[in-house]
Amino acid sequence: DGKAIRVFTERDPKNIPWQDTGAEIIAEASGVFRSKEDAGAHLGSTVKKVVITAPAKGEVDFTTVLGANEGDYSPDFNIISNASCTTNCFAMIVKVLHENFGIKRGEMTTIHSYTNDQQILDAPHKDLRRARAAALSIIPTSTGAASAIQIIYPALKGKLSSVSMRVPTADVSVVDFTCEVEKDTTPEEVNAKFKQAAQGELKGYLRYVEEELVSSDFIGDPHSAILDSQLTSVVVGNLVKVIGWYDNEYGYSSRVVDLIEYIGERLK
Repeated sequence: DGKAIRVFTERDPKNIPWQDTGAEIIAEASGVFRSKEDAGAHLGSTVKKVVITAPAKGEVDFTTVLGANEGDYSPDFNIISNASCTTNCFAMIVKVLHENFGIKRGEMTTIHSYTNDQQILDAPHKDLRRARAAALSIIPTSTGAASAIQIIYPALKGKLSSVSMRVPTADVSVVDFTCEVEKDTTPEEVNAKFKQAAQGELKGYLRYVEEELVSSDFIGDPHSAILDSQLTSVVVGNLVKVIGWYDNEYGYSSRVVDLIEYIGERLK
């Protein structure tokens, strides 16, 4: 469109001349400066807020998932984490289930496309499993999604656990969540609640599908979570399993843009 975009090369965020651009909100997407102190190096001159596009290291002013807890945001917060792509998906699922049926405890597995924190070929890595060739194996590893959910939903602290299985696909991942709920229910009732949320309160963040689709069908989908209604199941009334797809690249990037707009509308 003919618009010039300035590019800077600096190892230290405080040396970036943001004042020359008039930037007020910075997306810290390097993956390096994830603590409040490190990300805070961007602040000053024209910069008022920093959005970390990853789970924060240590405490920051606010960790948010749009559709779940953005109402707790204060304009006084300066360093904000957008959590992870998996947490953004998981939070939509947890919100609907917990608010409608009450989650007693649960286990989440994300079947996750490989990322650039893995090796292309077997090579050194502090995580011995991530050291293995990403496109050749299913690779178990950790995810902080369950811990992050407890920041957003404190009542669920200690009641959820999570694990990640990295698989040889380049994009799109899926959350498989099984939980015990307080109220007996049916697959039809669970699906009805997700469909209602997708058309109402969580519109734009949650999508509900009835078609029999596969991961590649969701490439470029901007939603945080896509509930696959065909795969919902309930055992003995209160053991619920739901499956939610998400484009861990485009979907998450869409939330980053939305969050920056949300913060921008509330700048002092």
